[in-house]
Amino acid sequence: MADARHVVVLGGGVVGVASAWFLSRSGCRVTVVERREAAGLETSFANGGLVTPSMSDPWASPEIPGMILKWIGREDSPFLVRVGALPGLASWGLKFLRQCNQADWRRNTRNILRLSTFSHERLHELVRETGVDFESNPRGTLHLFRDPLSMEKTSRTAEMLRAFGVRSRTLDPAGCATLEPALRHQVDRIAGGIHYPDDEAGDAHLFTQRLAAVCASNGVEFRYGETVRRIEADGGKFSAVRTGAGRLAADACLVALGTESAARLRPLGIRLPIYPVKGYSVTFPVGGWNDAPAVPFADDGHKAGIVRIGDRIRVAGTAEFAGRDRTLNPKRIANLRSLFLSLFPDYPERSGGDAWTGLRPMTPDGLPYLGPTPVEGLFLNTGHGHLGWTMSCGSASIVADLIRGREAGIDLTGMTLEGR
Repeated sequence: MADARHVVVLGGGVVGVASAWFLSRSGCRVTVVERREAAGLETSFANGGLVTPSMSDPWASPEIPGMILKWIGREDSPFLVRVGALPGLASWGLKFLRQCNQADWRRNTRNILRLSTFSHERLHELVRETGVDFESNPRGTLHLFRDPLSMEKTSRTAEMLRAFGVRSRTLDPAGCATLEPALRHQVDRIAGGIHYPDDEAGDAHLFTQRLAAVCASNGVEFRYGETVRRIEADGGKFSAVRTGAGRLAADACLVALGTESAARLRPLGIRLPIYPVKGYSVTFPVGGWNDAPAVPFADDGHKAGIVRIGDRIRVAGTAEFAGRDRTLNPKRIANLRSLFLSLFPDYPERSGGDAWTGLRPMTPDGLPYLGPTPVEGLFLNTGHGHLGWTMSCGSASIVADLIRGREAGIDLTGMTLEGR
């Protein structure tokens, strides 16, 4: 599609805005349509904040079916399936379970890691070029374990990632406390940890908004407060997008609508297995807390991350299968708050913390959908699940190249619509 001069990007989250930047940089005129009043107000708003190639292993793993059964009906479980969500989850769930074997898990991990690593490189290139500051925390990620069995299981994942080129080191409890002194009071409750030094953290919302400002100053048009009604095609070729404000014609269209992508594409005969999986976070101000942790870490026993972003600590995690319900469940928030306060009982603002929930666009194999569709001029950049921040810049760079008729920067095995 080398003649695409005007591209309309549907979605103003981190994936859509990054796509707008790479497309504009490649010479396209770009229009972004976003239903909210500004960029980055949905899943990009208060997510875990980790840019983490080390978490490239997908949720669909050999152990997960047994874990889901063990946790069923428990409000404190990392994976909670609501009964009301089961009818809409059946087809997606079967595809997910088919991926829960050793061979597919290993293959999907390799594919996700290839995109995540490429994306991290593109993020750094973008920052060097634009100067966008997103309160980066470059201290890596510490995966923390509360019992030897959990550590043994995750160490096998670390060994596989090392074989794929991901640097890490295994730490005993004292080593964890040396890396992160804020853990020194709980050494007796730690079995050990694995540190991935090349991971990074930062504010995805801040990044998205500041990059949107850079894009706007370079001619990208943002149409906020417009809802996409339908995508129009004529003779198998994209023609226009119909929004609440009218008809918007363009040479090409890029769908980056996250959990809304499947519904917008279904009338065109394109069916994407993307399920909205609810995640939660609580963000605590550091204030005058002198012993605040600085190294982002993932508490594998609780399936939650505790991440320092600027002058805030974000506690994020859990997966709730509840359809499109965006209700802020107080029990899930209480679980995250209790986890944080149990780990850091010296935190002074014990009643503080801003609660948030958002919907992750999950695919059964953990890989996004990138590139062309059977409709000429219609492209995908969606389904990034819990790694949208991690994969955003790489995915955006790839689809910008494809829309301009160029070769993708990496092997796209497992990431395109064809063959999945």
